[in-house]
Amino acid sequence: MKTEINISTWNRKEHFEFFSAFDEPFFGITTPIDCTIAKKKAKAIQIPFFVYYLHKTLAAINAVENFRLRIENKKVYLYDEIDASATIMREDKTFGFSFMKFHEDIQEFNKIAQKEIERMQSTTGIFTREYPENIIHFSAVPWINFTGLTHSRNFKIEDSCPKISFGKMIEENGKKTMSLAVLAHHGLVDGYHMGLFVDELQKLMNS
Repeated sequence: MKTEINISTWNRKEHFEFFSAFDEPFFGITTPIDCTIAKKKAKAIQIPFFVYYLHKTLAAINAVENFRLRIENKKVYLYDEIDASATIMREDKTFGFSFMKFHEDIQEFNKIAQKEIERMQSTTGIFTREYPENIIHFSAVPWINFTGLTHSRNFKIEDSCPKISFGKMIEENGKKTMSLAVLAHHGLVDGYHMGLFVDELQKLMNS
């Protein structure tokens, strides 16, 4: 379900119109996320860590209203729920874009994710199904402890989906961290909302 935003009375009207006119309206941040507790919790409940932090990411995204906004045909809609399109690597080292529907229960979400990962292993190419607008573009780069990250973008295609990537896990003095990169459309999201998302994600990773 989605609700159209009345742009004419929206308090972000000028921000939306200003940044939507840019060739590149996306902006991004990179920050470390403490995953010490999360790694232990995932192991204790026997959930693959990738699935675990994807679930926490989606929960945090859904908790921040601005990350549930999407632009469609120059209109802005607020979605009730956001799901994920995560890149899944195959045995031949190619990858494809998956679709994983969010579920608040992590055990149920794990079933959804595992079924989709299995499906992806039997497909070829990048696009393997239809993808809705109410998603985040999600990826893991576990080989690199990056301090910044950019994404390939086709400016001819309307795009307002946030892009979220995690890097290599690093351990220092008993503390495990991963770099998190977040890119979002500035017409919908500001630094304040980025902060809300990162704080919520860290809280969930520590719970």
